[in-house]
Amino acid sequence: MALAFTSSTAIHGSLSSSSHQQSIVSQLGNIQLLDQPNKFLNISQRRCAVKPLYAEPKRNESIVPSAATFVAPEVTEKVIEAEDFEKLAKDLENASPLEIMDNALEKFGDDIAIAFSGAEDVALIEYAHLTGRPFRVFSLDTGRLNPETYQLFDAVEKHYGIHIEYMFPDAVEVQALVRTKGLFSFYEDGHQECCRVRKVRPLRRALKGLRAWITGQRKDQSPGTRSEVPVVQVDPSFEGSDGGSGSLVKWNPVANVEGKDIWNFLRAMNVPVNSLHLKGYVSIGCEPCTRPVLPGQHEREGRWWWEDAKAKECGLHKGNIKDESVNGNGNNATQANDTVADIFDTKDIVTLSRPGVENLLKLEDRREPWLVVLYAPWCQFCQAMEGSYVELAEKLGGSGVKVGKFRADGEQKTFAQQELQLGSFPTILFFPKHASQPIKYPSEKRDVDSLLAFVNALR
Repeated sequence: MALAFTSSTAIHGSLSSSSHQQSIVSQLGNIQLLDQPNKFLNISQRRCAVKPLYAEPKRNESIVPSAATFVAPEVTEKVIEAEDFEKLAKDLENASPLEIMDNALEKFGDDIAIAFSGAEDVALIEYAHLTGRPFRVFSLDTGRLNPETYQLFDAVEKHYGIHIEYMFPDAVEVQALVRTKGLFSFYEDGHQECCRVRKVRPLRRALKGLRAWITGQRKDQSPGTRSEVPVVQVDPSFEGSDGGSGSLVKWNPVANVEGKDIWNFLRAMNVPVNSLHLKGYVSIGCEPCTRPVLPGQHEREGRWWWEDAKAKECGLHKGNIKDESVNGNGNNATQANDTVADIFDTKDIVTLSRPGVENLLKLEDRREPWLVVLYAPWCQFCQAMEGSYVELAEKLGGSGVKVGKFRADGEQKTFAQQELQLGSFPTILFFPKHASQPIKYPSEKRDVDSLLAFVNALR
């Protein structure tokens, strides 16, 4: 495997835990590091502890080996004991990202690597650099990333003096997919198949050479799928080098950090960032499946915008999705989310029942035009546009345009799909005064001005 180390790491023989912690404190101030025993998974197995800092890693198929030559390590054996990572997650719940990162690198050494996507998760590399410990970084090159992302990869390697370990999709699988279904099949039948070939399977190969990995997941990134992400967990979806369920540990050092605080940190540390962020991109993936978001939109709305909310994971973190009927648009979503408060609740917005919507559909000569949002109160994208829609209703008050809402999840979903053009939540329809068929709002721009322009163009 190729190793990725910061250029600032000293080469002074073996490092003891105590001397290393003193070094961190002297550089960064009073940081309280947890005095956790060095325990791992799988009681029955034994491993080698590598003493020298730059030791030649064992060659395997997960990561392309570096061309550099290293000194052969001196090794000693130690017994690997099981650790309760659920308890460790609770212990570290209020710890800083730096403390969590240091804990992860100390425990797993060369058997852990940072997953870098080329977006704001560059913060992970900065935290790893600040610990003063050696660290590794890998990234998935899908072959369809933005040029700006490749430029960031190069800038990060030069800034930190590291070599990112790139993983690529299988050429035969990509060729079969493209020849069979074309270059943009994901727009027609969903992104999961393409992501499985270009991202999930390469990730699986990379993780088979590790015992732990570090991700940039945050709870506020996707309320529907990531709101309960712990700072450390046994990976529920992938296997590590030992094989079998429970053989891989997943660290999420910034799980409890909000996006604005990540950016404050990046600006303060003056680290390289993806130039796409300056163009309105927040969550960045492959070029065909990523676009900027507008004020009032959640950051994940810039990913796979043509799909339902439940599809806002590419498969790398599918273990976050506990019940697709809750996080997606399943027919049981209504019962599963009875406790969720209703939205768009204002005197300017009319709540429509199923018979009311059916009457609107039947009328060919309405007394006034209607604007209706098909929504689910648990959908984070509906929640994100609530303010804009409420303000729009206030502006349209007295204009002759009625503004309504229809809850289209649960038992009403099939009807909404068949009769109301529901594809994903939210769907916005305009019912003209002298036409029977409603007109679907085609854009993801749900700010007040864009919605008002749509209405004014049709009424």
